[in-house]
Parts: sequence; C-alpha cells; structure tokens
Amino acid sequence: MSIAVVVHAAGDLRLDPVPEQEPGPHDAVVAVAYGGICGSDLSYVRHGASGLSVLRDPLVLGHEVAGHIEALGEAVTGFDVGQRVAVHPAAVCGRCRHCAEGRPNLCESVRYLGSAASRPHTQGAFSARAVVPADQLRAVPEGVSTRQAAVAEPLGVAIHAVNRAGDVRGRTVLVNGAGPIGALVVAAARRAGAAHVIAADLAPASLDVARRMGAHETVDLSGGAPLPEADVVIEASGAPAAVSAVLRAVRRGGTVVQVGNLAAGDISVSLGALVFREVDYRGTFRFVDEISTALQYLAEGLDIEPLLTHEFAAEDAVEAFRVAGDRGTGSSKVLLRF
Repeated sequence: MSIAVVVHAAGDLRLDPVPEQEPGPHDAVVAVAYGGICGSDLSYVRHGASGLSVLRDPLVLGHEVAGHIEALGEAVTGFDVGQRVAVHPAAVCGRCRHCAEGRPNLCESVRYLGSAASRPHTQGAFSARAVVPADQLRAVPEGVSTRQAAVAEPLGVAIHAVNRAGDVRGRTVLVNGAGPIGALVVAAARRAGAAHVIAADLAPASLDVARRMGAHETVDLSGGAPLPEADVVIEASGAPAAVSAVLRAVRRGGTVVQVGNLAAGDISVSLGALVFREVDYRGTFRFVDEISTALQYLAEGLDIEPLLTHEFAAEDAVEAFRVAGDRGTGSSKVLLRF
C-alpha cells in the first residue's frame, strides 16, 4: 500500500492508504519525490469543486510532480529505470478536432491527473508511487534538481499564457495577480523578451516574490492604486472584479490574456473598453507541451527558488494545504516531499 493525499469532500483532506497498482505494458511506475500544491487542489479541499469539476468521490490530488522511474512496462522504450522525470498530467485522445489542430490542451476527452472533471475521477499523483502512461513522462535535464522539476508543470502553464499573448518582445507586460502562476508568468514574460514587466497584487509578500522572479516594477493595490497601462495584460488573479480593471488598463489595440481561473457562473464585467479600444481578450487553458520548454528554461538557469517558499513532508499535507491557502503566511509555491 502507498499513502496518498486524498480529498473526500470540502474541508475533508486525509492521508489514506491506496492499493499498489501494477503498470500496464505502456506505463511507468514513478516514485514521486516532490509535488506542488496547485490552486485547483486547494479549491477541491475548500469547496469540493474546481471550476466546473465537482467532487463526487474521493480523489487523490496532485498533478505537479517529479521523481524517478521505479519500473517500466514491457513495451516502453526511451526511458530507463532510475531516470529522473517530470510528469505531463494530460492524457489526450489524439483523434479529436483539437488534437488534430495541434491544441490537445482542448481535447474533448482529456483526462488530467487529480481531476474530478469526469467520473470516475482521474486520480492524481500525490502518492509515494504513481502509475502513469510512459508518453506522459518528460526527462529531467542534468543540472535541474527533482525539486525544481516539480514546478515544470505550472511553469508550462505560464509559458503557454505568455505565448497566447503573441510576440511580447520589446513590449510592456502587466501581470495582475502575483500568486504562484502570476510570478511564473513574470519569469516567462522576461524570458520571452518583454522590455518591462510590471506585477500588481494586494499582498506585499507576493509582490516580493514577483520582484525576485524578475518583475521590473511592482504595484501594491491594497491602498487603491490603479493598474498602470501596458501593451499586454495577463490577468492571473482570477478575481471577477479584476476583469473590468485589466480591460481599462490595456492600451488601445492591446491584448488581455485570462489565465486566472474565474468562478463558475455569471460575473459582472464592464465591456465598453473591449469594443471602443479594440482590445483582444483571450483565454488560456493549461498548456500543450510547454512543460518541455519549462524544463529547458530550468536547464538554462531560470531561477525559480524565490517561488518555493515552503516545503512539507507528505505526512504533514493538512498543514501544508493550510499554509498554501493562507496568504497571511507569505506562501507562494508550497511543495510536498514524498
């Protein structure tokens, strides 16, 4: 039996024994070393849902993981037992229109680790031992620690969000919301050649992380300061009130990318600026294979250590989730160690 981090209902997070699974011919067994707590994990624990995905059965959480290969199915090639890997959390069909168009992140039958979007739920990887299809493994380059590789998944989300904005070289980019994804967007925008990156948030600790991740300028919104104008705005807070604000902040003809998850249901938004200033407002969802780009960036020296504010043993998962969900703790990315 392995011990896993399992959410049973809103407010009910447990450490449960789970049966050991044997790999199929195309699978790998990954001995998980580190896992990052994501906003969706927190949402399942707080609300019993993440966006439109509603918890109906116990769910092993976790989709930001890295470790080493413990065993391989008989048909797997290209990997070795003992090799360090990060895990791409998505299993896609490869046949639908979106997969055919090179947008498998929009696959109509995608299964994502640690997700209640379908039933039976897709169990996650917050466990000492996880069985995953080998084609979801990504080799960790030399010079990148396994701890850092656990952040390749959210860094992939950030890189995809910046890609959705188009060419940001030489442009001013405003990142609204400096939580873990926002801070990684700051780093990805810098890496993509943005001339000036501004991070805005209500929490001084989050702004400090964003500054250390490469923001040229930070704006503390807690005192009512307005958002500064920018060519591109990437909205990473997910706060409904922020949508109207970022549409006003982007320059005429500019682009707004919504990466922060908005709550299900209707929200009130002032859309006048969208029309009269000819603003492009774009969604961004997970990533295609930017997790591989993320590992490349880490190998090239992208420093994500300022983001990694807390680390807990998996046995202390309940406390880890409390810290990750409380902005008063100064937490950014919280890691579980297995």
